[in-house]
Amino acid sequence: MFEWLEPAALIVIAGLLACSGIRSWRSKKPIVKWGGAGLAALASVIAFSISVLLTIGLFKLHARSAPGVDLKIAGTAEQIRRGQTIADSFCSGCHTRTDTLTGGGDLGKDISLPIGSFIAANLTPVGQLSRWSDGDIFRAIRNGVDPDGRWLVIMSYTNAGKLSDEDTKAVIAYLRSLPALGEKTINPADRLTPLGIAMLGAGMLPTGKPVSTEHVTAPPEGPTSRYGEYLISYQDCRECHGKDLTGGKPGQLAPLGPDLNVVKGWKFQEFVATMRTGVDPNGHTLGNQMPWQPIGRMEDDDLRAVYEYLTHLPAA
Repeated sequence: MFEWLEPAALIVIAGLLACSGIRSWRSKKPIVKWGGAGLAALASVIAFSISVLLTIGLFKLHARSAPGVDLKIAGTAEQIRRGQTIADSFCSGCHTRTDTLTGGGDLGKDISLPIGSFIAANLTPVGQLSRWSDGDIFRAIRNGVDPDGRWLVIMSYTNAGKLSDEDTKAVIAYLRSLPALGEKTINPADRLTPLGIAMLGAGMLPTGKPVSTEHVTAPPEGPTSRYGEYLISYQDCRECHGKDLTGGKPGQLAPLGPDLNVVKGWKFQEFVATMRTGVDPNGHTLGNQMPWQPIGRMEDDDLRAVYEYLTHLPAA
């Protein structure tokens, strides 16, 4: 409710400025008449325009929805093992700062503009998930919407929704197996600043990946290019490295990543070493914004699959 006060206040300010401009226009002094009226009119238009952008942004902020999911995970040993593999190599990139998946880090600090704070949630039983159903967690992963219908902004920007149904269930099984660790994180975790809301209203921020109710399947696991393509699809590589993995473009929200065709000149063991040490074959240290540590936790066959896919990319 309070978030609507800012656009309302700006509308009032715009009205007051317009009234001030009218009074200035009635003045007999040319400087007051033209200067005062002109400045008041300009300020009124700016205030009104910002209020419109904030209003549109707030509507967009609350517009995302996704159907509920009726689901109960068996939580088998194999599901937990598979879920841990995915969580270690993917989820931990945002949700592990100290202890495993205890969250707490502000992902907004990695964004070049102050559009908001986005606190990675504690995914252990200390956090909100202990009160969510399995279906609630599935919906949050797949479509970035929480049980209260709130838009999970950063979650919807990731490609977590491209995890297969079975892999998503495995992640949930693993999360259910975790011990309670760390501190509670704030809820809601995502809070846009007025600048972020205005940018959302102006269409300068994405509204998240499209909501999907389709079943998602994965190819057979193995050290193949086809399976590597699947791993790349949810690992968010394209957010930084571009849709064709040929390098990011200036102005994108995510950090700029280089052309991944460079991997074609590396041996497999050099690629593995790069992902597990953060130093490439040329001695270049990967930046802190590159999630090489979680990716390096992939099993050897998974890294081989990613390597096979990257080394068979079409020529740039």
